[in-house]
Amino acid sequence: MNSLLGKILTGICAIVILWCGSQSALAGPLSDRLAQYPNWDARSNLARSEGELTYPEWFRGRWRATSTLLEQIAPLAPVIVTPGFESNRQYIDKSIEFKVQFIPTNPNRNVKFSPLNLPKLPSNLPSPQIVADRAFNGLNIAAAYLGAANVKSVKIDPQNPTKQITQLTQDRQLEAFVTGFDREIPAPDRFIATELSQQVFRTSATIYLNTVETTTSYQYSATPTPKITATQISAIYLSPQDPDYFRTRGRAVALYKYQLNLIPAIDTQL
Repeated sequence: MNSLLGKILTGICAIVILWCGSQSALAGPLSDRLAQYPNWDARSNLARSEGELTYPEWFRGRWRATSTLLEQIAPLAPVIVTPGFESNRQYIDKSIEFKVQFIPTNPNRNVKFSPLNLPKLPSNLPSPQIVADRAFNGLNIAAAYLGAANVKSVKIDPQNPTKQITQLTQDRQLEAFVTGFDREIPAPDRFIATELSQQVFRTSATIYLNTVETTTSYQYSATPTPKITATQISAIYLSPQDPDYFRTRGRAVALYKYQLNLIPAIDTQL
């Protein structure tokens, strides 16, 4: 199980599955947070999330992504080491490829319409916003790390757009949902985002819970061909239900650093 769980944690951390937050025009706490790596003594204090993250327009379309694990650290080893940490070493400097896409969405899609009580909508509706296609992205990432034969489905809870459920073979399930987020736009070609998410991995015999903080700094280049590069840091924290939780004193038990590269996929441009 440790090997499988390690693959799942690595896959989930490979690319950010982000939701909405307020926009900042200048560098701020997220830039500082990245600069402090690996000295993350406590997780970020983020506001609770509602809705979805809107990306810059240059994310629009389908991309061929390459994720490479550059480094992993267990700050509390050998006293506390997360399941699958050692098996994740096989991914260091190994590139994993998958497709992701970012799609336009109607910002008023959550408005409830009734044939007896149609709401009055303003004539100057905002333009469609760019969001991650979480089901598409989650399925491709899971298949890349776990093997397509081991992934039955990836679904988004229709009542909670921040909740993703990955159903695996042999009655195994990974549930992840965002609890907090923030983002910054230091420059027109840069985008930084962070999120906190709760993850629950269930099998017929066990349940494993943790909290994941993921911070990613994206850089866009339009010439000679569009390209997005990113540095991503993921930190794993134990849940309060873990018997070692109080021994950690709120510190991360695992840190992962990735390099992400996205180039346009030639099959579809949304």
